[in-house]
This record gives sequence, structure tokens and C-alpha cells, in this order.
Amino acid sequence: MSKKLVAYFSASGVTAKAAKTLAEAGSADLYEIRPQVPYTQADLNWMDKKSRSTLEMNDPSARPSLADTSADIAGHDVIFVGFPVWWYTAPSIIKTFLEAYDMSGKVIVPFATSGGSPLGKTSQDLQAVVPAATVKEGRLLKGQLDAADLKEWMESF
Repeated sequence: MSKKLVAYFSASGVTAKAAKTLAEAGSADLYEIRPQVPYTQADLNWMDKKSRSTLEMNDPSARPSLADTSADIAGHDVIFVGFPVWWYTAPSIIKTFLEAYDMSGKVIVPFATSGGSPLGKTSQDLQAVVPAATVKEGRLLKGQLDAADLKEWMESF
């Protein structure tokens, strides 16, 4: 079993593709973070102040339920956590995922996909959720991904 896990949440498939490329490049295990209630296109409409994603991101205590909690966290030392950037940080479901497991002593490495938004203070936001883990600075993965570059990046942790 790999000591590295790529866990990802993907609302539209873009992050899923990046996560699969990353896991393959670094010979890491792969796990999809799935919400109990899948997001619809209407839920993802960030221009609608009443859409599900907007309401969740405006509520710091929002923790969307997970479809399952079967990730093998205990068997991994480094966990790459992927997601689309929402409001300059990770979607609330990422906090749900991190809080659902014992992350003590783990190294958490965020990676994200984005149409243009930076990661902002994502690492600091996630560190507050898992104080017993070490959250590293993350990286945006977009465009054509180079397997050799991804492998080298993963091996740096």
C-alpha cells in the first residue's frame, strides 16, 4: 500500500481528472470525497445568493454530509486533498472530510483546480480544522499536467 493518498472532491469532473493524473504520476492511492447529497448545477451557481454552495461558503460552521467515511487514512502518512477553489478556499465538504478522520501526525497537502481564483489562505483555513496535522502550502493544478513534474512534487513530501 502506498503511504500517499490522493483524496479529492470534484463537482464537475475537472478536479477528478487532475486527481487521477496526480495519483498515477506519484503511484498514490486514490479516494473520491463524495457528498451524501450530490451537487446540482443550480447548487453550484455562485451568482445565486441562495444556492447551496453560496449558503455553505457563507456559513463557517457548514459541514455537508459525506456519502461515506471509508478512506484508509490510517494507512497513509501524506494526504493530498484536492478540490475546486470556491470563494478563494476549499469547499466546506473538505472540512467535513478532514474532521471525519483522525489526522493526527498526518501531512496534508492541498491541491486545487480553478478557472482563475488563487488558493488564497486555503492552507491556513485547513490547518485550523486539523491542528494535529501539518498542512503544507498547496498548489493549483490546471492546464496540461506534466506527470514528471507531479511526481517530483509528490516526492517532495
